[in-house]
Formats: sequence, structure tokens, C-alpha cells
Amino acid sequence: MTTQEVANRLVDLCRMGQNDAAVVELYAQDAVSIEAADSPDKITKGIDNIRKKGDVLRQTIKEYHGASISEPLVAGAYFSVQMAMEVTFNNGHRVNMQEVCVYKVKKGKIVEEQFFYDTESE
Repeated sequence: MTTQEVANRLVDLCRMGQNDAAVVELYAQDAVSIEAADSPDKITKGIDNIRKKGDVLRQTIKEYHGASISEPLVAGAYFSVQMAMEVTFNNGHRVNMQEVCVYKVKKGKIVEEQFFYDTESE
């Protein structure tokens, strides 16, 4: 798949709420995930660990109030999307999370993802 095709497929799966299926289908086995600079677990390596990271996040969420993902912007081997999600965590804290996500594609698979977001409330 081309970078554009990978980007379109990721957006389609995320819009259907199939984020884990997107990882299984589109990520390379040795993919790397990089969180925001001040995140405690900044780098995650390998598709299995990336899936576990997603599972841990989903387990901390009590209720989803809405989510969205923009159309992808593609430049060569890279693409980016803007994601937003409003959730209530298990501790009762409700947040509106917004982030820019940048992906690198090689040989039709996502080999790296990096997230840019603020971890402090405004």
C-alpha cells in the first residue's frame, strides 16, 4: 500500500472505533510509538507492546463522550492526522483530549507513530 492508502485505511478504521484492528492490520511488527515529551512511558517498541499500551488506556476510560479524526495530510513517507476524544476516566475526571499524530510508512506498513499533545489542563 502507498502512504496515502495506509493513511486512508487508518482513518477509516479509527472512525469505526477499530483502533486495535488498525494496529494489527497496518503496523510493522517492529513499529515504534513515541508519546509526548513529558509522558512517563515515552517510547514503546513492537506491535505487541503498542497493542498493550492501547489496552491499558482503554481500561482507564469509564465513558466515551465523543471522538473524531481528521482527514490525513500526506507528505512522502509521512502522514499526519488530528485526533480528538472527550472521555471520563475511571477516577471521574472528564477531559477533552486533542493531539496531532504523525506516522511514518515503509513498505506499506506504519513503522513509527509520534503524538503531540499537552498533558496539562488549560
